[in-house]
Amino acid sequence: MPDKKNIAPTTAWQGNSWRLLIQPVQLPDGKTIEKGIIDHPGAVVIVPLRETAAGPEVIMLRQYRLALDATILELPAGTRGWQEDWLACAQRELREETGCRAGHFQALGHCWPAPGLSNEIMAIFLATELQSDPLPQDGDEIIAIQPVLLHDLVKMALEGQLQDAKSVVGILRTAFFLQNVFPPLT
Repeated sequence: MPDKKNIAPTTAWQGNSWRLLIQPVQLPDGKTIEKGIIDHPGAVVIVPLRETAAGPEVIMLRQYRLALDATILELPAGTRGWQEDWLACAQRELREETGCRAGHFQALGHCWPAPGLSNEIMAIFLATELQSDPLPQDGDEIIAIQPVLLHDLVKMALEGQLQDAKSVVGILRTAFFLQNVFPPLT
């Protein structure tokens, strides 16, 4: 295992929500290399679920993503403040991105979206008992709401049509939770 003890990282860039660190690492052979790490405060992923006559429906987003230069289908999500409470962040992001407030949140665990380059951890929440209660969206977000039946999303996730990793994890965990395959995670 590489050793980073006593070798402090330097900040190469810092934005409002994350920073790029350069971390010197000493290898077992004594050689020192540098690695880039995105230091991140974490994010939330929300699965806003409502019952319809056709079955459970998830409020999905069509959102433009600059890194892909494409608009993708994804769950509502957002970066939390460095010291922000996870649930408070989920409540805020849900209202900003969908215009809804949830009467109930259920934690569905955590996941690392990119452990090879970032320490970011994502907390996943199932949000139910939805009511209209919008907050203004972030100015740099281009979002359109697209409700999709949960059954269709599970199929899309399993067939590779839904490619956003956080959305795949959130949808599949929701489907398992609703079928009581595993107990709720805290």
